[in-house]
Amino acid sequence: MAAFRYLVNDVEKSITFYTELLGFKLDQQFGPAMAIVSKGDFQLWLAGPVSSAAQAMPDGTKPAPGGWSRLVLQVENLKELVGNLKSKNVRFRNEITQGPGGSQILCEDPSGNPIELFEA
Repeated sequence: MAAFRYLVNDVEKSITFYTELLGFKLDQQFGPAMAIVSKGDFQLWLAGPVSSAAQAMPDGTKPAPGGWSRLVLQVENLKELVGNLKSKNVRFRNEITQGPGGSQILCEDPSGNPIELFEA
């Protein structure tokens, strides 16, 4: 099983986003500090502001959500999914783009972490 960690601003909002909108399952929750959600054999660790993952680095740099590294979810019927997510006010960074391997778009979770939705 693979796992990926995202820093999030609010663990509860993130659980709702991933489970209700993207079909993840809540595996464990550790209060406001962290939750683990999964989809198939993939686990996503959602680390809140009070988690150990959000503690400042020795030089004072504070880890924060966002950036451009992202998880990729392979989906079917990308256009329909995007329409459904937009109707629920999910934020997107771009429009659907076509490439040699398929179509993709970047949406954001409630903390601004990018998720690539990809249809081969």
